[in-house]
Amino acid sequence: MKKYRMLEFPQLGDDRGQLVVVEQLKEIPFDLKRIFYIYGTKGEVARGQHANRRSEFVLINLNGSCKVLVDDGMNDSEVIVLDQPHTGVYLDKMVWKEMFDFSSDSILLVLASELYDKSEYINTYAEFSDEVKKNEEILTER
Repeated sequence: MKKYRMLEFPQLGDDRGQLVVVEQLKEIPFDLKRIFYIYGTKGEVARGQHANRRSEFVLINLNGSCKVLVDDGMNDSEVIVLDQPHTGVYLDKMVWKEMFDFSSDSILLVLASELYDKSEYINTYAEFSDEVKKNEEILTER
């Protein structure tokens, strides 16, 4: 089962403009505990470059565009382009993420299931890969 997926949010616009609605436990598949956004990032800079043991995320590029490399550490790796304010990507726990190729006007909104806790971050791909393999071995033994 994939640990990430694209989301499309309802657009409730009319001739006055668009209104996009996202609700926790409806379009967002978790309780929201933290919201932050990234902007002013130079195009050649990569953000993220980590995985989280407990946090789930939804990334929505509100303006401009960026790319997101997602990797489950086993089989699935994909680059997703976020360039529509009514779409996003859901990332489950233990998904490696790298955001890059930001347009100069990009505003990337991030919705998180957990409060910030430095201890749940995995900051090297080698450590992430090792943890995924260990978890897979434990599941296989059961």
